[in-house]
Amino acid sequence: MTTATEILVPALPESVADATILAWHKKPGDRVNKGENLVDLETDKVVLEVPAPADGHLSEISMAVGEVVTAATVLGRIGAVGIGSLGGAEVTESAAVTSTPAGAAQASGVVLAPAARRLVKELDLDPAGIPGSGKDGRIHKSDVVAHLDRREASSPIATDADSAAPFTQAPGLSGEAGRPEQRVPMTRLRARVAERLVQAQQTAAILTTFNEVDMQPIMELRNRYKDQFEKVHGVRMGFMSFFVKGAVEALRRFPILNASVDGADIIYHGYYDIGIAVSSPRGLVVPILRNCDQLTMAGVEQGISDFGRKAKDGTLSFEDLTGGTFSITNGGVFGSLLSTPILNPPQSAILGMHKIQERPMVVQGQIVARPMMYLALSYDHRLIDGRDAVQFLVTIKEVLEDPSRLLLGI
Repeated sequence: MTTATEILVPALPESVADATILAWHKKPGDRVNKGENLVDLETDKVVLEVPAPADGHLSEISMAVGEVVTAATVLGRIGAVGIGSLGGAEVTESAAVTSTPAGAAQASGVVLAPAARRLVKELDLDPAGIPGSGKDGRIHKSDVVAHLDRREASSPIATDADSAAPFTQAPGLSGEAGRPEQRVPMTRLRARVAERLVQAQQTAAILTTFNEVDMQPIMELRNRYKDQFEKVHGVRMGFMSFFVKGAVEALRRFPILNASVDGADIIYHGYYDIGIAVSSPRGLVVPILRNCDQLTMAGVEQGISDFGRKAKDGTLSFEDLTGGTFSITNGGVFGSLLSTPILNPPQSAILGMHKIQERPMVVQGQIVARPMMYLALSYDHRLIDGRDAVQFLVTIKEVLEDPSRLLLGI
């Protein structure tokens, strides 16, 4: 008698209590290879991949998409090669997996984003007929909405008899005719972000100070060396590496901004792990670029590039998102001219970058157009005095307007 191998939820970090089953990549009876990704688990921070623990055939799916699981929960079982592949006689599966169009899509290999899956389930749609715009045909919420728009546009024009019929709602929608409303549950990531933002507002005494920086010196330096930089290092030279290095220099001079509050104690961090806010299909995430003081400019750019790729592919790990002593966010990529960033607890400060905008400035008595950027520094006033916060931001302004200071350490 051959014993089936259990597929278990892996150990979760201390800060993560449970996970939600996002998608199965195999259906019962399918052949699986050891190490092959079988199921995706969505947590508050990242999507975890659960690899096959052995070769064989997927003989059972015990937990369906959407169910909440904890560490060591049995997700399913793998039978030895040959078991579960003969007509499905020995294959079992939770009815919830295939009882809905979303579950049927999962079994047929169609990959749906969490928001798209909920919408498909609520509206009882067949995802097989929805073109996906994501990687490998992944269907996003916008794809479902576009599909509904196309279906509505192609439907016959209502006659007088049709217009006399009572208004009917699609499942999951409410509201009056022509004014639909839809209730969609938050993703775990969005709920966690909301929780942390409220926590920051309620716990810290957040204050924001502003300054502006003339970006022309950095832009000239970048234009002069960007081609050679990319040729030598294999990565493009952006602006973020200058800001990261500028932040490290300012944090060295004002270590209180690299500290955090723990009860009645202040913890001073002797390292510089900087969180870089990155937009992903699941929302905003803040992966941590570690030991930034030891990285070259190319190392910083490569690390940020890797984070962007991982965020897009959904492959960021817990290690990528934990820790951090300071954060940088760039609303300028979305066109923001000015904002007040919110702290990322337990960090005590965050730097906000913004759009580069040409403005008239007085330079040596002459009015000239200069590429200017507003900088915003939000900080915890319980720990950081206004003087330190202002001088910190002035330091960043000085090293960015004269990048040679970064090389000379002055």
